[in-house]
Amino acid sequence: MTGDVISYNDNGIVFRLDLERYSERVPWTKFSQDALKQLSTNPKIKPLAEPFIETAPVERTKKGEVKVHDVTRIDLPLRQSLFGSLFSSSVGLIALMLIYAGNIYAGYEIAVCRSRPIALVMGVAVVVPILGPLVFLAMPAHVEAPEAAAQPLTASQTFAVPNAPQAPASGIHIVEASWQGKSAAAPTANANEPQVFQRGQFTFNRRFFETKFSGFFAVIRRESDKNLVLTIKTGRANMVVERITRIATNEMHVQAASGGGTQETMVPFAEIVEVQLKSKGA
Repeated sequence: MTGDVISYNDNGIVFRLDLERYSERVPWTKFSQDALKQLSTNPKIKPLAEPFIETAPVERTKKGEVKVHDVTRIDLPLRQSLFGSLFSSSVGLIALMLIYAGNIYAGYEIAVCRSRPIALVMGVAVVVPILGPLVFLAMPAHVEAPEAAAQPLTASQTFAVPNAPQAPASGIHIVEASWQGKSAAAPTANANEPQVFQRGQFTFNRRFFETKFSGFFAVIRRESDKNLVLTIKTGRANMVVERITRIATNEMHVQAASGGGTQETMVPFAEIVEVQLKSKGA
C-alpha cells in the first residue's frame, strides 16, 4: 500500500491513495514488522506502533560449569552384633560394667533372702554373671536343722520339759492356799534370762510373732511387758523393736530405735536370723 497517512488512532491508520481515493482504516495487526518499524520513525505514530513491534529474544549468557569438590566423609562403623558393638565403644563398656556390678549386688540380696552363704553366692555371680544368681533365686530358702534333732534318740535318753503339766496322781491332793503367798512356791527358771529364738529351731512367720510377742502390737504396752526388750537380728542389722506396727503374710513393719528416736522399718520374715526377748536389766 502506497499513500500518505491521513488519520491514525488505536484502531489503525487511514491512507490517501491519490487525490480522490482514501483507504479504509488498516488495523495495526495487518502491518508487517518492517512497516511498523517504518511507521515508528514518526514520533507521533511511534507510541501507537511500538507495542506491535516484536523484540528480538535476548540471548542468555552461558553459565559456567558447576565444579563439585570432594568432601571428607565420616566412615560408617562396620555392622556388628549387639555384644560386639557394646565392647567396641566406651559407652557400651560402661553399660556392661554397671550391669556386672548390679549382677554382683543381686547375688548379695539373693543370698540374704534365701539364707545362703553370701560369699558363695557373690562368688558364683562373679564367675557366672546373671545365670548364677538366677539359679540361687530359684532354689528354696535354706533352713538349718536344729542340733538336737541331728542326734538320733535312744531309749536311754530322757528330756526335761520346763513347765510341762504333770499327770495328776490318784487320790486326794492338798494344794497351797492363796494366802500362803508365792514365797513358798518352788523356784522356777530365772525370769531375767533372755529367750533366744533362732532360725532353724523356729519358723518365723505371722503366727509366730502374733503368738510369742502379742504384747508388742499394742500402742501402749501393759505393765508386765514394759520392762521387756525385743531384738530382731537380720542379715543386715540388729534392730531393737519398740512396737510391731503392721504384719502381713511375708513381712512385718516394726518401729525400731534409730539414733535418738524411732523409725518404722519393713522386715521380711525370710531375712530374720534370730529373735531375742530379754529384760532391760539383763
